[in-house]
Amino acid sequence: MATEQQVKLYLAYWFQLGKKVLLRNGREQLLPKPIFSENSYSSEFENCWERLIDPKSGDCYLEGTNQTIQQLLSPAWEIIDCARCQMPVPVRQLGQPCPECPCSDIPLWPNTELPLPRSPVDTRERLNNLTQRLQKREYKIIPKKSQPIDRYDGEESRN
Repeated sequence: MATEQQVKLYLAYWFQLGKKVLLRNGREQLLPKPIFSENSYSSEFENCWERLIDPKSGDCYLEGTNQTIQQLLSPAWEIIDCARCQMPVPVRQLGQPCPECPCSDIPLWPNTELPLPRSPVDTRERLNNLTQRLQKREYKIIPKKSQPIDRYDGEESRN
């Protein structure tokens, strides 16, 4: 079963490539911008998410897919990486796999020369982890001794 967090991340990745989410059985489209705010999802993204899980919104699904958000949150579905483009895609836990990845209608994708979509980054946490790792290490600075040069061709001779 895909967790709520996995489905949100799935949507965030595809939003970064310009895919919209369709609400009310396709009558309304949403593409929140920005997707991230500092180290988490933006308020625009969270408002979009609230609309997607609201039963009043009807069937909601990512553009180019047939699975609704409610289906993805059911035990029958999980989110894995696409073998072609490494982006998150929904698959049924049992039965036939989905025939296409949402990337199938994006021209020139995958493009390995562009950065891949990402998840939110907690910069404070990453900096704290880096600081802690650096504090755990003891760096010993050993001054280099100057070596006499026997030859003038740039090579040093060590005695």
